[in-house]
Amino acid sequence: MRLLCLAALLALALLLPRRQCHGLLVPLTNTLSSLRGGNGTTPVPVHHLLRSSSLRSAARHRRHRAHRGPRPPQPSAHRQLSLPLSPGSDYTLSLSVGPASAAAPVPLFLDTGSDLVWFPCAPFTCMLCEGKPTPGGFAPLPPPPGSRRVPCASPLCSAAHASAPPSDLCAAAGCPLEDIETASCSAASHPCPPLYYAYGDGSLVAHLRRGRVGLAASVAVENFTFACAHTALGEPVGVAGFGRGPLSLPAQLSPSLSGRFSYCLVSHSFRADRLIRPSPLILGRSPDEAAGLGEAGGFVYTPLLHNPRHPYFYSVALEAVSVGETRIPARPELGRVDRAGNGGMVVDSGTTFTMLPSETYARVAEAFARAMAAAGFARAGRAEAQTGLRPCYRYAATDRGVPPLALHFRGNATVALPRRNYFMGFRSEGADGGGVGCLMLMDGGDASSGDGDGPAGTLGNFQQQGFEVVYDVDAGRVGFARRRCTDLWDSLSRG
Repeated sequence: MRLLCLAALLALALLLPRRQCHGLLVPLTNTLSSLRGGNGTTPVPVHHLLRSSSLRSAARHRRHRAHRGPRPPQPSAHRQLSLPLSPGSDYTLSLSVGPASAAAPVPLFLDTGSDLVWFPCAPFTCMLCEGKPTPGGFAPLPPPPGSRRVPCASPLCSAAHASAPPSDLCAAAGCPLEDIETASCSAASHPCPPLYYAYGDGSLVAHLRRGRVGLAASVAVENFTFACAHTALGEPVGVAGFGRGPLSLPAQLSPSLSGRFSYCLVSHSFRADRLIRPSPLILGRSPDEAAGLGEAGGFVYTPLLHNPRHPYFYSVALEAVSVGETRIPARPELGRVDRAGNGGMVVDSGTTFTMLPSETYARVAEAFARAMAAAGFARAGRAEAQTGLRPCYRYAATDRGVPPLALHFRGNATVALPRRNYFMGFRSEGADGGGVGCLMLMDGGDASSGDGDGPAGTLGNFQQQGFEVVYDVDAGRVGFARRRCTDLWDSLSRG
């Protein structure tokens, strides 16, 4: 009887998929890693990378906040897609598209701020894309074999076009009036009309298709809905939207994988040589199972806020920022989202630096400057002009006295940032010379200044480094836990 029980337990263990315990592991590659290697090229100065990332972080935050008034009944441009930032700012993953016998890899940027998966499809024309590298030299492929256009009566077509009714979509697709009136526009001969997406300094036109898409060589979805882009402005690489919408990548996976996902971004400080391992993206693992893998430190959770106008955002409530012993209350709009979709802080994988409303940022920067002055640090004005970040100081890695900084979210969720996440040292060029360090938070403007509506703040990926960040959609919360992300990758990839 004992042997029979052991055999039954062994059979049960073999039948249970491993990803139920550990989730589905997917490697994320930082775009900074493309600069690594002995190819004889001159290294890009760190202050150039910081300047590019600060400019693009501000532009992306402005796109999130841009006012969106009434639009004519045409394909919607309401979603904000991620543009590739400077190296060190974006993270890519790889999908395989097409039938299993002829699947082709496609690199995509991970973006928790949008909910559509799209990629370039040949023939592809990209304007103003000169000098923008593509991961691994990817070249656009024809629409995947076996894929087909989504009909205009599909709910996913309506979702992609801002919930437009099927009759409007069929009219936009040029369907005959009698087909629209008799509701026969769902026929395959009346496909979903092209999508037009616009963002700060680029745009694209794409067709919605359905076909086989694989992930991590072990999971495939036969009827995955994606967009094939044939023309684009300023965007040569596709995006994997991880936002809260029916078209997002997680939403189209099996229920065991779609309810939660997490990632752990390896700390790099804009140095390619620190990216010795990929950053783990984990789909479907319960955060409560992290302790079972010997990972120290539990999660702190903050509830997700509902955003009626931008439902795909992961919005949370920031209540305060601490600099040393000084606790600075956040602006009220950071703690709520109104019926127009304004307010809250978006947790965003596609923005580099955290953006705060002007008043909150000014108080944080002032408290930081007072503490640095008291510790004897001298301002480095040249570095501020070079990077677009402030305040900056003359600084060496052995210096002490930089004040601690923590973010306080609703739900008693305090996230104490490692120093390198908010104050990064690097070699400066020009008048400052030597070593300098800058505060890695930015002024995101205010709605009262005419910058528009939308999220009041953005939690950028630089501040998320060295944390496992879990998007627990099922439980309506986001969690943070300090991790050594390289160790986490090693433990999960061995498991």
